[in-house]
Amino acid sequence: MEKKKIKKSERPGCVVGIGSSAGGLEALQQFFTFLPADTGMAFVVIQHLSPDHRSLLADILGKYTSMPVLEVQDGMHVRKNTVYMLPPKYNMEIEEDVLHLYEYNHQHINHPIDVFFRSLAKSYENRAVAIILSGTGSDGTNGIRSIKERNGMIIAQSPESAKFDGMPRSAIATGFVDLI
Repeated sequence: MEKKKIKKSERPGCVVGIGSSAGGLEALQQFFTFLPADTGMAFVVIQHLSPDHRSLLADILGKYTSMPVLEVQDGMHVRKNTVYMLPPKYNMEIEEDVLHLYEYNHQHINHPIDVFFRSLAKSYENRAVAIILSGTGSDGTNGIRSIKERNGMIIAQSPESAKFDGMPRSAIATGFVDLI
């Protein structure tokens, strides 16, 4: 766990939260394949994961970008040009460039994307970007409201290109999405 503050030159200009679920791996691979490695932004991926299995997502996505792809550990600082992955069994919040992990009760409905987006909005305000990719259900829809209220940017995958269009359609239906 990192205790010291990071240098100003390492701080991201903005933080991009990327939420996905079913079918999201393909969308994430395409996103990182075409994304330059020197955007000055930090990317935090919140994907619905089984709490019973170790995630290989960081290893898989590392093949599609030259940026470091790290599975989050509690207390980790976000740095620009780095991708952070939510580990299984946790929800995550961000506060003052630091990622915090919280175990959740697996017997109850959980919306990890909403949880992260709300904290992202609070910490980064107009420097927060939310991206909703392929997935079923509506996770992320409530969280984008917080980001929009603080003048952040919302992007949703086109429902036609999503393997599962529930999450993108739910986000688009709010009227808060800036780019599809």
